[in-house]
Amino acid sequence: MDVDHVRIFDTTLRDGEQAPGCTMTLEEKLEVARQLARMRVDIIEAGFPAASPGDWAAVHEIAREVGTPDGPTIAALARANKDDIDKAWTAIQPAAHKRIHTFMSTSDIHLEHQFRKSRGEALELIGEMVSYARSLCDDVEFSPMDATRSDPEYLFQALKIAVECGATTLNIPDTVGYSTPQEYGDLIAAIRQNVPGADKVIISTHCHDDLGVAVANSLAGVYAGARQIECTINGIGERAGNASLEEVVMALHTREQFYGLKTQVVTRELARASRTVSSFIGVPVPPNKAIVGANTFAHESGIHQDGVLKNRMTYEIMSAETVGLDGNALILGKHSGRHAFRKHVEAMGYDLNDEDFQHVFARFKDLCDRKKRVDDRDIEALISGEIQHTPQIYKLAHVQYSSGTGMIPTATVRLLGPDETEQIDSALGTGPVDAIYQAINRMINRPNELIEFSIKAITEGLDAVAEVTVRIREQSEEARTVDDPTSINLTGKRAVQQIFSGYGIHTDSVLAAAEAYMGALNKMLAAGQARINAEAAAYAAGYTDE
Repeated sequence: MDVDHVRIFDTTLRDGEQAPGCTMTLEEKLEVARQLARMRVDIIEAGFPAASPGDWAAVHEIAREVGTPDGPTIAALARANKDDIDKAWTAIQPAAHKRIHTFMSTSDIHLEHQFRKSRGEALELIGEMVSYARSLCDDVEFSPMDATRSDPEYLFQALKIAVECGATTLNIPDTVGYSTPQEYGDLIAAIRQNVPGADKVIISTHCHDDLGVAVANSLAGVYAGARQIECTINGIGERAGNASLEEVVMALHTREQFYGLKTQVVTRELARASRTVSSFIGVPVPPNKAIVGANTFAHESGIHQDGVLKNRMTYEIMSAETVGLDGNALILGKHSGRHAFRKHVEAMGYDLNDEDFQHVFARFKDLCDRKKRVDDRDIEALISGEIQHTPQIYKLAHVQYSSGTGMIPTATVRLLGPDETEQIDSALGTGPVDAIYQAINRMINRPNELIEFSIKAITEGLDAVAEVTVRIREQSEEARTVDDPTSINLTGKRAVQQIFSGYGIHTDSVLAAAEAYMGALNKMLAAGQARINAEAAAYAAGYTDE
């Protein structure tokens, strides 16, 4: 099928969220979905509804809020069985544009060891389930999982059946990141040549980054005739991750003359999307990350600096402004009013509700008292911190710490708990951050393991704003019963995700660390109740166990 652009199918909320520690709350998923809609991605794979009532509820809410007539198609993943397909179909009902995405493995190693089916049984199931999905939905995508390790002739046979039974998109997954660009491009070309009806459907790529070539494979697929790329923000996903959305989009944008194709993505929203996802999942973007990393438009070499000063094109093949990284200085200051600040925030592309705006404005005024220069990067960080919608079970009311050479680090912390009950405790530690965490732990009394602590400066100078992300883990009996606590087994049940992230920003890095830790703890404390609430909402909205 000839189309005039490459469709971007974002699976951040499905494949991306399955990565260990990348679980998001419902509000965070909604915010990511809103950002993807602002970016004008073509399809949002909102989740795997059969995994749990909570997953179903999240897909249903995204379909309701983001799946507007002028918005993206909302897709839901389903294995090749009627129960999964029914749950996917009911979950995406509120969306104006719907897609069911069903899959079945075609590699012998998967069929024998995972699905325990013969090739013939798998072909029969593919035909039956694609037909069933198409009887419900006009837009059906089929994926032969582990396609790149499948026997090509058998793969062509499976795809032929899928097309005959109504699939409108054929997605070709390099599920374990095994293929190379030459092989993957050749496979896409062979599918177009050997599968009857392939010219009537969209061919899609879905590449993993185990060998570091997910983006290269995706682009090779496009060059060979694929017209949809499945990808994620920051390349997050199972194991080494997926093809990075910002990288494939900017490759097609920058090399449009070579590929002769473009996407519909608003590229100025890429940096914002990257930062939003990074802050939600607590995984910092590496400084050398292509397109959105802090060093992408930085030049230290004298030769490079000289060239850039004369003409930026000497060492930059794209502009920072194109991806939303202009970082212009904010003209406003501590005497600026709400109206002027709101106008500036809107000009940056943010549409905050009144409650979020008031919080951000208060943080902005406080920051102006602490910093001589506040720029858009600081404002972006403030907004990212506020839109996480972290549940406030415990509030950090007061922190006091002391540390120095020859001193034992100490901290006193005051928390406001449920019903505004006050707790105060002090503790010693190996440093001020450890002392604060020890005091908090004694009051909340929920054992956890700090598995990651990251701190960086958002801007330059001694008064730079510190950005801290932490990840904590709380073990549970359910998580200990599986090797991978984020896995979904063949019965469709997902083990409880036990890793929680927190995010904090402050000119005082120790206080930023305290904010981040409280955010992670609040997520951990709220997780159990959130699952109960999500299940109740799912059942009320139509989810069934049948």
